[in-house]
Amino acid sequence: MIGWIIALISGALMSIQGVFNTEVTKQSSIWVANGWVQLTAFLVCLIGWFITGRPGIGGLWQVDQKYMLLGGVMGAGITWTVIQSMEKLGPAKAVMIIVVSQLLVAYLIELFGIFGVEKVAFQWKKALGMGLAIVGIVLFKWE
Repeated sequence: MIGWIIALISGALMSIQGVFNTEVTKQSSIWVANGWVQLTAFLVCLIGWFITGRPGIGGLWQVDQKYMLLGGVMGAGITWTVIQSMEKLGPAKAVMIIVVSQLLVAYLIELFGIFGVEKVAFQWKKALGMGLAIVGIVLFKWE
């Protein structure tokens, strides 16, 4: 149950953050807003690191697949794409497409066992659910 609650909070925070970042971009620029997001996230992480006991950062250099360290680079890309999509589509449409994209890519990662994730068998009900989500976007966009 706690996983569901955390996931719901995560989705809400992502939507609100996207709106905030889009508004900051309108009053500054995309890279200033993106830089601010990454800087403030770093500061929050630094505070959390100090509060929780400061385990050594040397573990980063022991990560087997070094490409896994590109999460921060992807974070900057995520912030940029969320801001751009919300500005061009509006929050509701942008988030619907973003979420379906997340579902599709996550399912493909599981289906093919990419990046060391445990491989799962194809299930028609999951494919049907993805199709329904896509139909939902089309219906929501239909004016």
